[in-house]
Amino acid sequence: MRLHEYQSKQIFAQNGIPIPRGRVASTAATAKEIAMELGGRVVIKAQVLVGGRGKAGGIRLARTPAEAEELATQILGMQIKGLPVRRVLVDEAAAIRSEIYLAVTNERNARRPVMVASAEGGVEIEQVAHDTPDKIVRLLVDPLLGLREYQAREIASRIELPRDHWKTFVQIARGLYQAYAACDATLAEINPLVITEDQRLIALDGKMVLDDNALSRHQDLAELRDIDEEAPVEVEARKYGLSYVAMDGDIGCMVNGAGLAMATMDIIKFNGGKPANFLDIGGGAGSDKVAAALRIILSDPGVHAILFNIFGGITRCDEVARGILAALESVETRVPMVVRLVGTNEAEGRRLLAGAKMETAATLSEAARKAVELAAQHAA
Repeated sequence: MRLHEYQSKQIFAQNGIPIPRGRVASTAATAKEIAMELGGRVVIKAQVLVGGRGKAGGIRLARTPAEAEELATQILGMQIKGLPVRRVLVDEAAAIRSEIYLAVTNERNARRPVMVASAEGGVEIEQVAHDTPDKIVRLLVDPLLGLREYQAREIASRIELPRDHWKTFVQIARGLYQAYAACDATLAEINPLVITEDQRLIALDGKMVLDDNALSRHQDLAELRDIDEEAPVEVEARKYGLSYVAMDGDIGCMVNGAGLAMATMDIIKFNGGKPANFLDIGGGAGSDKVAAALRIILSDPGVHAILFNIFGGITRCDEVARGILAALESVETRVPMVVRLVGTNEAEGRRLLAGAKMETAATLSEAARKAVELAAQHAA
């Protein structure tokens, strides 16, 4: 789950990280009022959950409250990468001397967090890593100990930060790690962390990505989710507890179990097809959950065939069959379907689907071949 910049920076501030004065506005008139409170010279920043806001014209400097109102009017009426801008952050403008990149994320190979820093802040860190990897500092953190003060000082030294700023930098680095750990984040990023002309360190921008699997421990953070910025099918999938990821293929997949879903996608590709989605209905799925999953798959106009691959362990095959039939009663479709049911109550499941005009298969290989063939025929 991604947080907006203003939400991330609020969490940063709670952990002792200095941020600019500012507030969020959903109207141009409110933006003007905030600009007047902040002294007139402000930055208007579009709040959307995508990168590239600056290049798209979503971050603008206003020198007066009137100009802030004018720019807010323009930004609130635009779209950035298909997402409408519904609110802007009005921040006090800063006179920047230099910029730093600082972040904490997961290092999967080392199985521990890593703090990443660079004196080349304010730009895409991926480009810096590609062009000048020697300018990227990486330091692994023991999750049982957290980021120690000496480690933060080591980072400051390696990015050649002037010693006058080390004390504040240590506070910011440790605060960033604290925010990352306390929120069960997968990323906490400041880009840029700036040294201003009056020699202050301030986090001008902020980004946090939270682990969805940990949100049950953070109800306050779960309430920060902006569903207006998410695809409707993803919102619907989460409502029913489904694991769903849209892809660019034409064969819809409904599978129970993440590993089996991955194997199903692989074998579709092996047979020359392309999966349209990853969809795991999980163990113990009832007919209502299956029906919701099928409606989500059928909402994709690019789907030309559907493959059901159900292993009946905790999930009963007859419950899946009832869910399919329930969905077909409410969603009319001519998309061909292939069903493979194996396991608990498979005979009953096949009996229920006997009149539904579906292809059946005894093995996954056979099911994948049929799905690929039917998709090609339907597309033609």
